[in-house]
Amino acid sequence: MDDVIRRISPHTTDQPLELLHREWLVSNGLGGYASGTLSGHVTRRYHGLLIAALPSPLGRIVMLNHLCEFLRGPDGRLHPFGGMEPNFDAASDSGGGLHYLEEFRLENQLPVWRYAIEGVVIEKRVLLVHGQNTVHLSYTLTSEQQGLKIELRPGLHFRAHEEDVGEPTDQDYLITIRGSRYEIHSHTHPAQLRLVMQNQEGGFYHEGNLLQEIFYQKEAERGYRSRGKLWSPGYFSLPLRHLREATLTASTEPWEILLALSPEQARRYETQRRQRLISIAHPSLREGALPELVIAADQFLIRPSGRIEDVARAQAAGDEVRSVIAGYHWFTDWGRDTMISLEGLTLATGRYVEAGWVLRTFAHYIRDGLIPNFFPDGKSEGVYHTADATLWYFHALGRYLAHTGDTATLEAVLPGLREILEKHVSGTRFHIRVDPEDGLLSQGAEGYQLTWMDAKVDDWVVTPRRGKAVEINALWYNALCLMEAWLNQLGEPLEAQKISQRAHRVRESFNRRFWNAAEGFLFDVVDGERGEDAACRPNQILAISLTHPVLDPLRWNAVLDVVRARLLTPVGLRSLSPEHEDYKARYFGDLRARDAAYHQGTVWAWLIGPFIDAWLKTHPEDQEGARKCIAGLLPHLDEACVGSISEVFDAEAPFTPRGCVAQAWSVAEVLRCWVKTSSTDTKTMP
Repeated sequence: MDDVIRRISPHTTDQPLELLHREWLVSNGLGGYASGTLSGHVTRRYHGLLIAALPSPLGRIVMLNHLCEFLRGPDGRLHPFGGMEPNFDAASDSGGGLHYLEEFRLENQLPVWRYAIEGVVIEKRVLLVHGQNTVHLSYTLTSEQQGLKIELRPGLHFRAHEEDVGEPTDQDYLITIRGSRYEIHSHTHPAQLRLVMQNQEGGFYHEGNLLQEIFYQKEAERGYRSRGKLWSPGYFSLPLRHLREATLTASTEPWEILLALSPEQARRYETQRRQRLISIAHPSLREGALPELVIAADQFLIRPSGRIEDVARAQAAGDEVRSVIAGYHWFTDWGRDTMISLEGLTLATGRYVEAGWVLRTFAHYIRDGLIPNFFPDGKSEGVYHTADATLWYFHALGRYLAHTGDTATLEAVLPGLREILEKHVSGTRFHIRVDPEDGLLSQGAEGYQLTWMDAKVDDWVVTPRRGKAVEINALWYNALCLMEAWLNQLGEPLEAQKISQRAHRVRESFNRRFWNAAEGFLFDVVDGERGEDAACRPNQILAISLTHPVLDPLRWNAVLDVVRARLLTPVGLRSLSPEHEDYKARYFGDLRARDAAYHQGTVWAWLIGPFIDAWLKTHPEDQEGARKCIAGLLPHLDEACVGSISEVFDAEAPFTPRGCVAQAWSVAEVLRCWVKTSSTDTKTMP
């Protein structure tokens, strides 16, 4: 299979500092990652060459923040390239050897930089070993000069990746040297970093406790502390030979694991693994830019090894623990995002076994009829304040069963499904309960944001939506219909009949209560704190898009026409109509300003999926038109996180990407909808 390559040339733009705003990402399947800007400059607290995913209570820890990179010529002159010089300010337009960069490319979604430094051509690669907290940083001389060395100065500040960059740097690091092996410890941090040069001719030069100040430009833009210091023990010097790799390896793994594979072996195995992912994906995802997204999807599927008890429990039962990182850099695994993303990340890509693992993993966490909203970094227990994640679980399970027919998993999770329905009817946490007057599902607790529109700043819940939310009840009806079918399938018709009667009542009440005749679309919330909320939002599209649509088909076209006219953009759906007084066209500024706009106009890429589902229900022959709705996201693969899709976009042209630079449900819904709009019969999926 040919390599999948995406190239970015810095010479194609009049704004070379754009390379400060484009980012790269490599993950390790554990939740750990490496990430930075194409220019090599650190602009976020989350940037680093090794963010390790460690067992609870540590979580994700920045272990290797940065390398200053220098080429030393035969005459002894130093040329900085790739990374920042000490005290370089990323907001300026000089320094750091940015002008030496000839090309950035992704090879099978692995980053490669090519530098031309006064006739010397060097290629740099970054590789994280799958299933390990190990990074290989490799440099290859592709020109034929002699007498060259590369000098690498690591910058360190062991900290949780969410921690303020301005926190004092521990200057009491210790470096232990045993031959070619180097270990860095901190008295105040339990993790340790192991470093080794995969080139025995190299050497290490200790220079004491040097401090380098870094300006984190993105943190300044987001209203956070933006200057911090990195500690350096000295520098590594590695000779460069024509076409021979010189590699610095950094890891938190034991030495025997760290050294089990050479960098060349690790890259070969990782390339083979990524090519296998493409080979098992739906045929329509093996051409053009789609193979890149198949590999991008892999970044979000993780084995949360930090939750040791869960891993032990699953393995004892002959299973595996799997979850989904909602987005990089700051999200952990979220229940809602996992269930919305499951079909695109796993079923469209042929990873059915892992889909089953994800569903069975979350079934274990059902408490009081709810699945977790998310798992905090470094914690083993989930947080449950969500009204919709549990209902999305039914949707994800339904899609999984439609693809696999895995009755064994259905039977295994059935007790949990029964508990969910019983608790929702009788009432559970956060006032989530069925209203006996109309059978609709109500939710809301003071100080909590329970729907997917969940922005909150201190005590301010921006869009509380307490009451009966439109998509919550669409999901509730869908869950009841799915449960009815499953019970009939398993030979329990009496219980299925009771569920059917409840679903019928929900449908009748929904169409009576939610139809806004004056506006010709659906209320966003009924029986809310201020009565009916007539804001035009995308949530109503779920009343059509789900497997079992709750909305009367006679009203489908009216809703679609409004959503198409007011909310549809080339990169997703706006979260609020521009006609509304609370509409915000841009998502930027400090936390309060961003959260005020998060669901008040900001475009969400994932919503294009439900829109396409609804569109094809009303225009089943218009696959070409439906595909055009996602075509606008493909040029975005050159922006933000190259090769992936962002969380959100500004609500107006040029639809600037914002939020997380790589978001699970954004990638997943493009993959899923690409398959859905493919001429290839989806029933032939492997």
